[in-house]
Amino acid sequence: MPKSSSKSSSKVMDNAKYKLADNANEVLSAVRSLRNDMIRKAEEAERHESNLELAASASAAASAAGSDDASYNDDEDALSSAVGAAATSTVVAAASGNKKRRVAEVKSIKSVDSSEIVEVAEMSTTEVLEGIESVAVKIMHQVLAKQGFTLEIPSRAASNQIYVPELDRIVLGKKRGSRSFLNVSSLWTVLAGLSCVSLSRGQKADVISSFSLKNIISKLSLLYVFLPCITQPTLTKQVKESRKSAVTTRVLQLLHSVLMKRIHITKRDLFYTDVKLFVDQAESDGVLDDVATMVGCTRSNLHVVASDKGLVVGRISFVEDGDFIDCTKMGVGGKAIPPYIDKIEDVRSDAEFVLLVEKEAAYMRMAEDRFYHKYPCIIITAKGQPDVATRMFLSRITSELKIPVLGLVDSDPYGLKILSVYMSGSKNMSYDSASLTTPDIKWLGLRPSDLNKYDLPDQCRLDMTENDIKTGKELMQEEFIQKNPKWMKELQIMVKTKKKAEIQALSSFGFQYVTEVYLPRKIAQGDWI
Repeated sequence: MPKSSSKSSSKVMDNAKYKLADNANEVLSAVRSLRNDMIRKAEEAERHESNLELAASASAAASAAGSDDASYNDDEDALSSAVGAAATSTVVAAASGNKKRRVAEVKSIKSVDSSEIVEVAEMSTTEVLEGIESVAVKIMHQVLAKQGFTLEIPSRAASNQIYVPELDRIVLGKKRGSRSFLNVSSLWTVLAGLSCVSLSRGQKADVISSFSLKNIISKLSLLYVFLPCITQPTLTKQVKESRKSAVTTRVLQLLHSVLMKRIHITKRDLFYTDVKLFVDQAESDGVLDDVATMVGCTRSNLHVVASDKGLVVGRISFVEDGDFIDCTKMGVGGKAIPPYIDKIEDVRSDAEFVLLVEKEAAYMRMAEDRFYHKYPCIIITAKGQPDVATRMFLSRITSELKIPVLGLVDSDPYGLKILSVYMSGSKNMSYDSASLTTPDIKWLGLRPSDLNKYDLPDQCRLDMTENDIKTGKELMQEEFIQKNPKWMKELQIMVKTKKKAEIQALSSFGFQYVTEVYLPRKIAQGDWI
């Protein structure tokens, strides 16, 4: 487990020329209380889970003991030893890290049965390779037996998304869909014609033993050329399904090659390996998520990442692939959040909180004003809709450092949707919500109630469009909104007044108003929900 620390060292964040704001202790008092409360609740939850696990162990031991008195006494001693060992291991686990639990690991969850959902796990490169090869072997068995070529893939449709209130996140249900490849007889003929294998009818049962895994994987890359029509738009549902299957097998082959070389590529790289087949990058991107659910790994385990998007600046340092990074010394713009989160280790910080900012313009204002030195914090932005790397980075550092997150977004439905993605996850990647979500982010601003509270000029209050209003009403139907009455009240104000505002509207009071007045005042008052 990578090391982390909330303490600074002589090597980390040595910023003698900067000093805290004169009112720093007063401003940070509410945040410190929030952090202490957050830690207390986390410890209580951990103790509760430990008690449930111990109770389950005790129940199992008691059941095995039987009614024999002597056996009962022996089992009671054994149970005491087991309970003691379990308690010790819990302490060790708590001390070694704060890895987020998946639904199956949380005994207190009653709203959903863990057997009814699909959640992926972190895997090594070797494990992912074995998973892809297992899929390849199943495909070849079907092809060689002329049973049909069908892939079973967990459905990521909206109807298969489940909200878990205990964890405040979305997970993927167990419904599955299938993709079948057209014309299996022709497929067999082509395989034979390619000298993939030469056999009689009676030899088909033994043919798989003549394939090496390398050959099986390489032959998958040829499936997409068997039917020329699959690379062209068509109205035939069966051919569309065959084309989707061809795209999937092609991606499987490419991913296997990348993993064998132990390298990383971008999603754009993957698309350009076969533009004619993929046609649109959205297709290859979507199949990546399908492959992750098929194999049971996180998408980052596939070694395909998105280009850098998120930024971080402030009081945090870490080692990235052997290089020491101090985010207080990365220039005004800060550090690009790396797509390879697994290569980050030794995270250190003396920050009191994380400030999560929707817009890059607002982020740059805070970075240039060195807000993070006046009020020790970490400032993060994904420049709008959050990408996977930024979500994963935020989730990891807050879990390890145990500091609260305050969100600063536009006062419109989309700002709140962005917060919801950070908090509860996206429906598209609900299968990996455990590593992509950050629970209990506090909505600091800009809230609908702030427009009157801070006397925002009328010219800075924009009229909501019909689509804005529709989106706002849809958000009010979401479970994660309904469970928070204060969020619901803010949305009701927004929809009723039909007004929205951007963070930059605060600049009407002065270019540095947001860092010198608005944020210190909001934080000092604990004015978040």
